[in-house]
Amino acid sequence: MNNPKLPQNIKFIREKNKLSQQDLSENLGIPRSSLSDYERGHTQVGLDILIKLSDIFCITIDDLLKKNLSHLDMEIARDKDLRVLAISVDKNDRNNIELVETKAAAGYLESFENPEYIRDLPKLNFPNIPDGTYRAFEIKGDSMLPLESGSIVICSYIENLSDIKKDKTCVIISKTEGVVYKRIIPDFDQKRLVLMSDNEQYIPYDIPFHDIDEVWQYYAHISFSDVKKSFNYFLEDKINNMQQTLLEVHKAVTKN
Repeated sequence: MNNPKLPQNIKFIREKNKLSQQDLSENLGIPRSSLSDYERGHTQVGLDILIKLSDIFCITIDDLLKKNLSHLDMEIARDKDLRVLAISVDKNDRNNIELVETKAAAGYLESFENPEYIRDLPKLNFPNIPDGTYRAFEIKGDSMLPLESGSIVICSYIENLSDIKKDKTCVIISKTEGVVYKRIIPDFDQKRLVLMSDNEQYIPYDIPFHDIDEVWQYYAHISFSDVKKSFNYFLEDKINNMQQTLLEVHKAVTKN
């Protein structure tokens, strides 16, 4: 019985259950070389072997033949406010931290509900991170100084808009703005978020709740530049802004 999904499904469920080829071949009563041929798609799998696989792993023969069982590693998180979230997990059933790079942001907006797309995103390992759902986003631009362009922000998933806290930095995914990283102030009466940049040169703006697809709250970040140098640039910008403001005040007073 030849099927394009069957070889990868056999290998997947064996590895998922932490069985070697020798272990599974003994359970099936076949030589290890035969199992190896099944997993490489070199040999057709008989009905008797399918029945045994179904019994051993409690999976229907129909699923073995028709489904991509690697999607058993995909979970879907649902909530009443935000959209369906596809999540990938590792072999220990811990959520992966997928990395959304700047160049992939447009694709992320279109494919956020596609388990295969999420599964193919690069993964990050972050030691001792608490249990939860996390995603990493590459940040571009200077709107959130002293966090420099090119930094990677690791964020935890906000399941309900009501859980959003005032003055926290978050990555917001929306239909109108795309992927942005801002400091946010929720306005529950007006059902909107006010998005603010830490760089005061950028004007705050708001976005209605109904335009929001995902909110990810800052947990940690990875920077690839000298922190002291970045902070000095930030202070320099602040001082320049203050000097400009004082100059404008002085001109106004002088005119009067």
